Amino acid sequence: MSKVKTSARLVREGKLSYEWARRHMQILENTMNRLKKSKPLNGVTLGFCLHITKETSVLLLGAKELGATVACCGGNPLTTQDNVAAFLASEGIHVYAWNGQSVKEYDWCISQVLKHKPTILTDDGADMNIKAHFDKRFKDLHILGATEETTAGVTRIRAVEAAGQLKYPVILVNEAYTKHMFDNRYGTGQSTIDGYLRAMNLLFASKKVVVVGYGWVGRGVASRCKGMGCRVIVTEVDPVKALEAHMDGYDVMPMAQACKTGEIFITCTGMTSVIRKEHILKMRDGAILGNVGHFDVEIDSEFLLKSKSVRTVRPNLDECILGNGRRIYLVGKGRLANLVAAEGHPPEVMAQSFSNQILSILYILKNHHTMGKKIINVPKVLDQQVATDALNAMDVRIDKLNREQIKYMNSW
Repeated sequence: MSKVKTSARLVREGKLSYEWARRHMQILENTMNRLKKSKPLNGVTLGFCLHITKETSVLLLGAKELGATVACCGGNPLTTQDNVAAFLASEGIHVYAWNGQSVKEYDWCISQVLKHKPTILTDDGADMNIKAHFDKRFKDLHILGATEETTAGVTRIRAVEAAGQLKYPVILVNEAYTKHMFDNRYGTGQSTIDGYLRAMNLLFASKKVVVVGYGWVGRGVASRCKGMGCRVIVTEVDPVKALEAHMDGYDVMPMAQACKTGEIFITCTGMTSVIRKEHILKMRDGAILGNVGHFDVEIDSEFLLKSKSVRTVRPNLDECILGNGRRIYLVGKGRLANLVAAEGHPPEVMAQSFSNQILSILYILKNHHTMGKKIINVPKVLDQQVATDALNAMDVRIDKLNREQIKYMNSW
């Protein structure tokens, strides 16, 4: 039985959001249309731990159309769109998600999904996979495999494998090139700007923006900030990424230096404690901090939210007055700014990520007995299929190698 905030109004709003997203997710629609007749997920129970957004609703209902029984929960306590959750519940999806959960409620929701005994898991951050591995209540689940959507989750799954405790194969959807390029770079790049604008409604042009981390997400955020007229500063711990940021034209410096000059800070690392109390105390009055890494561990939000004075001055923007009298502003309480303060990635982007997800689920269903208890990347043939579907949806045509070129390529 689902547990969501529900009303006829929420269901109507959620349906409209679903229809809007589906109309702009042609890539995923093409994938589903190829598979509908065969119903490849008949008799399969899928467990999803994802941000419950309008884009996610297209994936979940698509899986149901392919024959699956679907149970889902939110991938974060603050990112569920209640109207979407209500609509999904009305359509026969087992939903355990609502916006504004406590940590205890969030954990309970994950447990409820696992109680449906899913055979394949799709996770965003690895919370469900970790529970399936180490919570004794679920030790007897027969899980064929899982997929992981985001960088933070990949890090955790790699740690489980390194400890020799991985119980089933996990496909790292996050590592697909189409996922890096579209979701992490273009999706997070745009949705981060969207979240910050909604939270602060200030001018980006001329501002000194500190982008913390220059992975795929950091590159996308830095690029979009530069396009908005910002003066971008990048902080990094990886010398290769730092060199790339420098060659891309950004100022690169340690956080101990950047914290003194930055006006807007955006953390994109997936690492803990990258903006600490020592940095916050050196920031200028009025600095704005936010995070687009998966977990709320990148900024010392606890220190900020226990400041001398804290008040919410705009939706999803807290003013924290420090002991030195300076005002520091925190977006979305340090959680995912692009999902807490906005709506996450655009539908066109998520269509590609979710096409990778559905194809990976089907790959596990067909090949789990030969995959072993290990992590693997999305098979190249699936990644290329998603790229081909994306080009077709955008009405873009490309060349093909002719016989002479193929022969040349394969000769020594």
